[in-house]
Amino acid sequence: MKAEYDLSTMKSRRNPYASQLKKPVTMRLSEDVVDYFKRMAEEAGIPYQSLINLYLRDCVMQHRKIHIDWAGKV
Repeated sequence: MKAEYDLSTMKSRRNPYASQLKKPVTMRLSEDVVDYFKRMAEEAGIPYQSLINLYLRDCVMQHRKIHIDWAGKV
């Protein structure tokens, strides 16, 4: 291994993972929902935001759709 490396001669290249980066969003979630995911994340040993992302990704992969039946709506 060299004692020093000359990085000025290196060519830059695109990050192959740039398209997979996460997008920051702001959401309002019920406190009980956040607590639920925090508990599950603690058991799994991962950050709760990552757990929520994994859960939502699973919904996307399984093409899950929610059916909401609002009371009184026809």
